[in-house]
Amino acid sequence: MRIPIFISTPTALTEGQQASRDLLWEYLAAHDLEPRAIGKSDYPTIFPLREILAVARHCSGGLILGFEQFRADEGVSKPGTDAERAISAPVSFPTPWNQLEAGIVFGQRLPLLVLYESAIKGGIFDDDSEEFFVQPMPGVPQSTEAKAALDATFAKWVRAVRARYYDAQPPMEG
Repeated sequence: MRIPIFISTPTALTEGQQASRDLLWEYLAAHDLEPRAIGKSDYPTIFPLREILAVARHCSGGLILGFEQFRADEGVSKPGTDAERAISAPVSFPTPWNQLEAGIVFGQRLPLLVLYESAIKGGIFDDDSEEFFVQPMPGVPQSTEAKAALDATFAKWVRAVRARYYDAQPPMEG
């Protein structure tokens, strides 16, 4: 039996992003984990946030994939405040659903693995979180060092997912 995992991922991906996502699907399959994603395996029949919550309640872990979905080449950060600053270099953003879905998954107290492309920053993608696993998105092909880092992080996360899954299962009657 495969353990269901909530996945937050955009549907429109570049070839490189798709290759990274496919690599992660291989990791999930190798560990008997079943990806569940709104718009991929599950389709909303009610309000999207309610559907996310319903699917997350039946999962034992969460995987957030922070792929670039929007890029601004210039702009103003925090306009009209003392912290206002001009942006003159490109800034990348993931789908806003990543932040919402991560919050819902975290609220369910599920083990959470967050992977992000190097240009993605802020919120759930900040490296300083101690509440869940945060790591750069694996590229394809992977360097030996990157593969070792992903293998180690993935193994820790899978242990937490399995513990959550088996602790949540009712005892077998004999």
